[in-house]
Amino acid sequence: MPTKSSIVELRAALGPLDPKRNSFDDYVRAVRSNIGFTVDNQKHFRSLGEQLQAMARYALSRQQDFDSRLVRAPTGAGEVDPTGGGFLVQTDFATAIFMLAHDMGELFSRVNKIPISANANSLKMPGVDETSRATGSRWGGVSSYWLGEGVQPTATKPKFRIISFDLKKLFSLMYVTDELLQDAVALNSIASQAFSEEVMFMTEDGIFEGSGAGMPLGIMNSPAKVSVATETGQKTKTIVKENIDNMWSRLWSRSRKNAVWLINQDIEPQLNQMNQAVGTGGQLVYLPPGGLSAAPYASLYGRPVIATEYSSTLGTEGDIMLADVSQYTLVDKGGVQAATSMHAAFLTDEMVFRITYRVDGQPMWHAPLTPFKGSATKSPFITLATR
Repeated sequence: MPTKSSIVELRAALGPLDPKRNSFDDYVRAVRSNIGFTVDNQKHFRSLGEQLQAMARYALSRQQDFDSRLVRAPTGAGEVDPTGGGFLVQTDFATAIFMLAHDMGELFSRVNKIPISANANSLKMPGVDETSRATGSRWGGVSSYWLGEGVQPTATKPKFRIISFDLKKLFSLMYVTDELLQDAVALNSIASQAFSEEVMFMTEDGIFEGSGAGMPLGIMNSPAKVSVATETGQKTKTIVKENIDNMWSRLWSRSRKNAVWLINQDIEPQLNQMNQAVGTGGQLVYLPPGGLSAAPYASLYGRPVIATEYSSTLGTEGDIMLADVSQYTLVDKGGVQAATSMHAAFLTDEMVFRITYRVDGQPMWHAPLTPFKGSATKSPFITLATR
């Protein structure tokens, strides 16, 4: 699995994409160029569609028609279902799928990504156990002293905790008719887009509100999240300027340069109506950049406002979130696997393809932070309470 930095470098090599063309082919070309991949027709498939066709032929022939270019996925020890007919997606196609998912994802592209080796299924890493910036608590227990001559300081040491990541399986399924299966070009275009979008959507939904049980732990379920209370007398299903001010004040100061506002589109009319009293008049608090005609993002406190499908509807906690998503770590494992079955949809004459992605993620904070001065806790993840 490519790292965040390598994905950015590969994407930069693409330049502007032609919307009239299948962008997945452009991603594949960029990957091949940057990793020095040269297609050998005896060893490699020319397109993802061609590889999926080879997998389908293998399944339809009852495992008799085996293309030597197919590489079986690892089996045993719970790695994959050994009866599922799994094959590794060719390296250039697998990298291109996740490049495309990365580019499409507003959260996927912002999290901290750590790939792990092919022989590992988990990762344990130390994290600083810091919940207060008070003297004696920074770094979990490191203190500094202004000392006079001959005065001995008190010994202190940092405190650490272990952060554990155990890979979860994400299955993306695509049903393909027999007619589509015969067209490698169409199959390549549809499969690459469908798998990229589904991997992106499910991973981002996990980042936003995953339960942590069999899936990543999402920001909404993080114990480090701070939920800002509503104003006294505030009407239901509303957002007022004071809510925005209070959310900004609770954001960890070091996160302000990276934070984004994640919103449900349902709240946009509320944002457009927000105003700040000035004498006997007032001024609007929020407008899209340059008025109503510019793009790509509006902003609040100078940070982008991004509409997502994962955000809750108006009036529910999570309808607006202020988050520094770089404080969320995603751990994944390369070796994307694909499998196929002719039996799951036999009566409708369809072939089923499955992509397996192994991933886990969680916020790197385990509690809000008490500031050096003041009592209102801070966090990289701020929400507004249900109204």
